[in-house]
Amino acid sequence: MSIRIGDVAPNFQAKTSIGDIDFYEYLGDSWGVLFSHPADYTPVCTTELGRTAALKDEFSKRNVKVLALSVDSATSHQGWIKDINETQNTDVDFPIIADEDKKIADMYDMIHPNASETLTVRSLFVISPDKKVKLMITYPASTGRNFNEVLRVIDSLQLTAKYSVATPADWADGDDVIVMNSIKTEDIPEKFPKGHKVIKPYLRTTPQPNK
Repeated sequence: MSIRIGDVAPNFQAKTSIGDIDFYEYLGDSWGVLFSHPADYTPVCTTELGRTAALKDEFSKRNVKVLALSVDSATSHQGWIKDINETQNTDVDFPIIADEDKKIADMYDMIHPNASETLTVRSLFVISPDKKVKLMITYPASTGRNFNEVLRVIDSLQLTAKYSVATPADWADGDDVIVMNSIKTEDIPEKFPKGHKVIKPYLRTTPQPNK
């Protein structure tokens, strides 16, 4: 199954390191980050899960719930979590999904046969409260994810979902944003009273509206 941006994220029930969950029920009205790992007790994944746990407050203030997935068992996950907590000096308390039959990995197209026929690549999905897929990032198994970038794109997604703006290259929270072309230039002052710049008729910027 191929999932694309804008699709409804498939629901599923799964065994996890914290017990059985229903994906939709777990997310509730929150945003979600679902990300896969090739296997338990792998070095890059150990650092990634530790980093995710360390960013708990950052995800929380953005109303984001995280879930990891690996093709090993829940019992294996629980042993691995002890290693993660020890080596990364953190406390993993979010669920790690046990996808032993690879059903969820297949559902979310996390296994790329030309990379590995049995292990997931490093897929990451950001899912909005209406259960739509808003972002997909895929890394090879050998490359750890940049979680500062994950937080940055969540900030962009949440901002652009609320206001008629887009974020430019290398945008960071607090930077100027781009006014969507659907808004006429003469209507910008009313909608964005902080001011704006017309660089080109199709390129108008304004200070970030929620700052």
